[in-house]
Amino acid sequence: MLYTVAKRISTMIYLFGLFVVLGVQTVQGAALKQEIPAENAATLLNHSMAMVQRMEALLAQGNGSDVILRIQTVSTDEVKVIQAHSLVLTLQSDVFDELLQTRNSSNLVLKESADCASVFEKFIRYLYCGDISVRPDQAIPIHRLASKYHIWALQQGLTRYMTQHLSSDSPTGHVVSWYQYAVQTGDTTLRDSCLQYLSWNLSSVLQSVEWRSISDDLLLSLLQRSDLVLQSELELYDALEAWISQNQPADVTAESALRAVRYGMIPPQHLFRLQKQSPMMLKYYESVRDLLFLTFQFHAASPVQLAKYFDVNCSLFMPRNYLSSAWGSPWVINNPTRDDRSFSFQTQLGPSGHDTSKRVTWNALFSPRWLPLSVRATYSEHGSMQPTRTDNGQPRIIITPATSSPDFAGVSFQKTVIVAARQQGKVVVRHVYNFHQSTEETGDFLVDADLQRRTSEYLIDSSLYLHIIVKPIYHSLIIARK
Repeated sequence: MLYTVAKRISTMIYLFGLFVVLGVQTVQGAALKQEIPAENAATLLNHSMAMVQRMEALLAQGNGSDVILRIQTVSTDEVKVIQAHSLVLTLQSDVFDELLQTRNSSNLVLKESADCASVFEKFIRYLYCGDISVRPDQAIPIHRLASKYHIWALQQGLTRYMTQHLSSDSPTGHVVSWYQYAVQTGDTTLRDSCLQYLSWNLSSVLQSVEWRSISDDLLLSLLQRSDLVLQSELELYDALEAWISQNQPADVTAESALRAVRYGMIPPQHLFRLQKQSPMMLKYYESVRDLLFLTFQFHAASPVQLAKYFDVNCSLFMPRNYLSSAWGSPWVINNPTRDDRSFSFQTQLGPSGHDTSKRVTWNALFSPRWLPLSVRATYSEHGSMQPTRTDNGQPRIIITPATSSPDFAGVSFQKTVIVAARQQGKVVVRHVYNFHQSTEETGDFLVDADLQRRTSEYLIDSSLYLHIIVKPIYHSLIIARK
């Protein structure tokens, strides 16, 4: 006991001496600044980098060490040894403080999982130096260690790192594993960020190795969402069939997943093929028979006529964010701050087979600095227009049909604007905005985008990459008799 106390006191003296040396350097630097006029006497002298370097050398060399950390990998004989300093550990972690107070020797045995043991040296270095380099595959084990030893600043920093690096490349993908970890730990911020990334970039996720590792619960959560961004509902069905073939889930899971497919968004010619050629459909046909029957009715009749007897405002007939040309068009705006731009495109009237031959022409207007009426130019009592600055205007998009049509009865059109951005070298969906006619309705369209700056994270090669989608939403006209 006396040996431990003496050892700890000697360590404190050693560290105190280190701080004194750095303090002398600071004082010497300050002396050089005394010749500066009085108004500049508060100049900051920063030797923090020298401090970090000395602390890193202290850990690496083990000078004055009074505790030996023995990191034992669970279920193996592998042990890592780190010479550390109890003063540093206790200052950083109340957990280490308690462990060090109850130890019986200079050794402190810590049992960790293999992934946590592999990054433990990086974790300890952070306690000494205050910085750490992280790869996507290291984020979870370091986050576990930060949580276990109550290093809250590191834990919060890693959560921010993960939410900001969802698009980073990794050999086997990491967003799904981060989502599952967030669910286990109750981290709702990370969970929601992962779920949103997967939803908005689902088309690329379906083609990746990560899709095979999606859990049953995550799969069902994704299938319930209307904000999925993908080429078509058929693409989702094909990916679902591959997932079921790979993972062989319980029948109840497979049936729930199949019933979440929006068959009304799949053209009838493809539905006929699925009925006869899809192994998954052949196996689980009875579980979706009612949905297919209603879908074929939807394709055969006018949506207005069908709405008199059936609920067409359900998920079966609710489009997702489809990127195929039948639903919308990409729009690349070069130098978006220059002036107003207009653009025309066509979509099919609706997904019903009854409407596939009917086209609607849409006019889109982009204004980089649109001003609300309340701050637009006004006229004085003498009739002259008062100048109004447009520097503070916000970007806006208006989308309207070129003509009206009686075919629009019983349906409203939701407009969706997808904004792409380049993150970690990959083009991903940055934002999705939904509105009826104008992005002004959302109140936050590109509100944080500095489009004047060529390096803005919203721009790709100085251009704004958008994709406009028009989604018909059907409304029930008469409640069906029971």
